[in-house]
Amino acid sequence: HPQLTSGHGSLYELLVSLPAQLQPHVDSQEDLTFLWDMFGEKSLHSLVKIHEKLHYYEKHSPVPILHGAAALADDLAEELQSKPLNSEIRELLKLLSKPNLKALLSVHDTVAQKNYDPVLPPMPDDIDDEEDSVKIIRLVKNREPLGATIKRDEHTGAIVVARIMRGGAADRSGLIHVGDELREVNGIPVDDKKPEEVIQILAQSQGAITFKIIPSIKEDTPAKEGKMFIKALFDYEPNEDKAIPCKEAGLSFRKGDILQIMSQDDATWWQAKHEGDANPRAGLIPSKQFQERRFALRRPEVQVQPLKTSNRKSSGFRRSFRLSRKDRKTNKSMYECKKSDQYDTADVPTYEEVGKYRRPTNEKYRLVVLVGPVGVGLNELKRKLLISDTQHYGVTVPHTTRPRRSQESDGVEYIFISKHLFETDVQNNKFIEYGEYKNNYYGTSIDSVRSVLAKNKVCLLDVQPHTVKHLRTLEFKPFVIFIKPPSIERLRDTRKNAKIISSKDEKGAAKPFTEDDFQEMIKSAQIMESQYGHLFDQVIVNDDLTTAYNELRTAFDKLETETFWVPVSWLHS
Repeated sequence: HPQLTSGHGSLYELLVSLPAQLQPHVDSQEDLTFLWDMFGEKSLHSLVKIHEKLHYYEKHSPVPILHGAAALADDLAEELQSKPLNSEIRELLKLLSKPNLKALLSVHDTVAQKNYDPVLPPMPDDIDDEEDSVKIIRLVKNREPLGATIKRDEHTGAIVVARIMRGGAADRSGLIHVGDELREVNGIPVDDKKPEEVIQILAQSQGAITFKIIPSIKEDTPAKEGKMFIKALFDYEPNEDKAIPCKEAGLSFRKGDILQIMSQDDATWWQAKHEGDANPRAGLIPSKQFQERRFALRRPEVQVQPLKTSNRKSSGFRRSFRLSRKDRKTNKSMYECKKSDQYDTADVPTYEEVGKYRRPTNEKYRLVVLVGPVGVGLNELKRKLLISDTQHYGVTVPHTTRPRRSQESDGVEYIFISKHLFETDVQNNKFIEYGEYKNNYYGTSIDSVRSVLAKNKVCLLDVQPHTVKHLRTLEFKPFVIFIKPPSIERLRDTRKNAKIISSKDEKGAAKPFTEDDFQEMIKSAQIMESQYGHLFDQVIVNDDLTTAYNELRTAFDKLETETFWVPVSWLHS
């Protein structure tokens, strides 16, 4: 009330004294507590103080003392020139001649001569009496778009607001709502125009835009700030999307980008912005369901099969079970035993809901999964890591059904078990991967991973890429690193003296790389990346072994100390 802010008692003082004055009239202690809490609210006190300050300035609005400071300074300088020059006058003349002071005075004059109060347009004279529900809105728009899309109503033919982009100019104004009917833009009637023509008028308008609108009946639900974050598992370019309702309103993103979802009101087109982007305006992206449907229709013939591997294999054969062509049909991953071959086609990578995770010091390390084609140097990198710190890094001990040799110890080179027990474990899905070689089984069990992690070590696991997704659990929280070969020219250059161990020979005779091995490596890497790239957290090109090793070490250091976006299912609720 205006009277409250004049005279002796201010609104703020009244607010502070209210609970005590109301005390005799309040029956219950609960009501009294409620009153104290309400009137003692800090934000309410702040608001009232701001109100009083504004009210004071409204009455004593500061006005410039003069409008021509620059001219006065020139006159003063002229006057001083004719006086006998002492040191003070010299200093003053020097100051008045400085370009930055002249510019400051010039700006002062410009500001002093302008009125900065908002001026509303006069009410139009031609408003019909029946048209009492019309709203005249004036928005000041800078260079940014309005942040709204329009469409023609199928039944009435009217131009209506179809969507308000969260955080855009229209949304921030709070004056335009979905369903509002547009009658005029800047005095131009739009009922006979196509939506594209109206967009054109809006695009050409700079500064203030005046709308004549018939408000929609629907009540708008208040916009909630988006708390959902997703990781994009594909690239998206709205300009190439024929289905998007408005290309200009689209948001482009790359595989791996983190997006903040601002609105899911529309089942087909979500509103999102890039995480951490200072621009408040959201853009349109296809919804998860819509994109999954499109992907499924686009690629019905694609069936993701376990990758073919080379007829030669890396020296880590016993650890990673990459089998030769003749043996390949027996190479299995633990989940293929219980799920059909169609399993991979069901989940089309679109978006994954994510949250932030930082490993607490008392928690086990995250499992590190290394993936890459045969011969790329996975085992060399693994060996270098192990040697660098045997206390910190560990690898799994594989199971086998072959007889133990005299120099071997059970649980060191292998865990030796019977064929019957191995087959029972396969039935019970205890293996991440297993294969058969010369009538003996070899396999990596889930428990062998657990035992490395239980020793408070970082477990380095090297598997076929199609098993990665089955390891993505709350228990392991895997960090997947794809070791990628360099160009074929670099392979010929760097691997010319290297050897690859042949799977044809149990003794492991090393043979030089052939051109076929290089071609196979490149092709295999491309297939891995196209089919499983969305599961990779990092890609390291193994061009030079030392450089790749240093990149790996850096990745491990970050993994133990920094915060990462991970699937929300990995975060404890």
